[in-house]
Amino acid sequence: MTKSKVAILRTTPETVLDDYVRICELAGMRESMDPAATTILKDNISWHLLYPGANTTPWQLEGTILALKKSGFNDLVDVHNKTVVTIADLGDRYNKFGPVLEKYDIPKLYNYKDEDMKWVRYRPKAKMAVLDEIFPEGIYLPDYFFGKNIVHLPTVKTHSYTVTTGALKNAFGGLLNIHRHYTHTWIHDTIVDLLAIQQEIHSGIFCTMDGTTAGSGPGPRTLIPYQKDVIIASSDQVAIDAVSAKIMGFDPMSIRYINHATERGLGQGDPREIEIVGMEEIAEESWGFKVGVNLGTGTGMLLWRSPLKIFQKLLFHTPLVNIFIFASEYYHDHLWYPMKGRKVVDKWLQESPWGRLFGEYPG
Repeated sequence: MTKSKVAILRTTPETVLDDYVRICELAGMRESMDPAATTILKDNISWHLLYPGANTTPWQLEGTILALKKSGFNDLVDVHNKTVVTIADLGDRYNKFGPVLEKYDIPKLYNYKDEDMKWVRYRPKAKMAVLDEIFPEGIYLPDYFFGKNIVHLPTVKTHSYTVTTGALKNAFGGLLNIHRHYTHTWIHDTIVDLLAIQQEIHSGIFCTMDGTTAGSGPGPRTLIPYQKDVIIASSDQVAIDAVSAKIMGFDPMSIRYINHATERGLGQGDPREIEIVGMEEIAEESWGFKVGVNLGTGTGMLLWRSPLKIFQKLLFHTPLVNIFIFASEYYHDHLWYPMKGRKVVDKWLQESPWGRLFGEYPG
């Protein structure tokens, strides 16, 4: 396999929009997608509430839009998805995506609204590791995604279930319906299967990843944020996840989804085979991030990956799942956030240059 290219830059609030344009050029955005096709902006809402490091940032969204337009991609649309524990409209509002999209006259679509797109059965050409077994009735995808470019906009952060989360995991919300939680026991193989599907249905794939504030600990929501001033971009979704994992302090090839994607020839996860452009020295950093669990993710790990997983069809494929949905929402939104998270947010808004930049965005 030839070397993949990943671009990395260190940025500032004053230069971040220009830096996003530059990093997309360095990473080969124009060459990686079809300028004649519609381009989907797939934002990342890990938590509908504002929390540093958890979600796509407004400057990431705006900078990526500017880079796309400069590269000749003018037919843009933003696609939201919902999960059982996140609310797309609230995430759009609290994270200030709406004003950015309105500024550039970019429409918003929702993969769960019938008026925007339909879910159709798809038979992958690639051999699936797990998806065809998890969904024996068929794999269903949103019809709107076919034949279009997609640009993922994740952040640099850890994840309790997958060690790190980034470009590959971002497809989890867009391409799977509200029953995506059926896959959590096999999450690593699921997101690799989804990458294989993406490479079949999209006319091009690209990713920008925001690490201006990066997250360690029990991600993807209750993170410990750190100011890192880093942005990353690549057309290889495996390589960008590998590089971000490495600078967070992990061995990329020991992370199952990165290793399996590399073995299947879907991208390059071996840092020795990845060409770094931009500020190469950042790729040699190791931030010492750790994976953690909170009450919600710890319960999930117990039910999905311990011997208790034999009960998962009873617990998660029946109306009993609503008990866990309510418990997760109540814990995260009504206990953890008011007691701990709000203090972190307030400090970030007041003391971090990125929090102050967030405050300058309307909304």
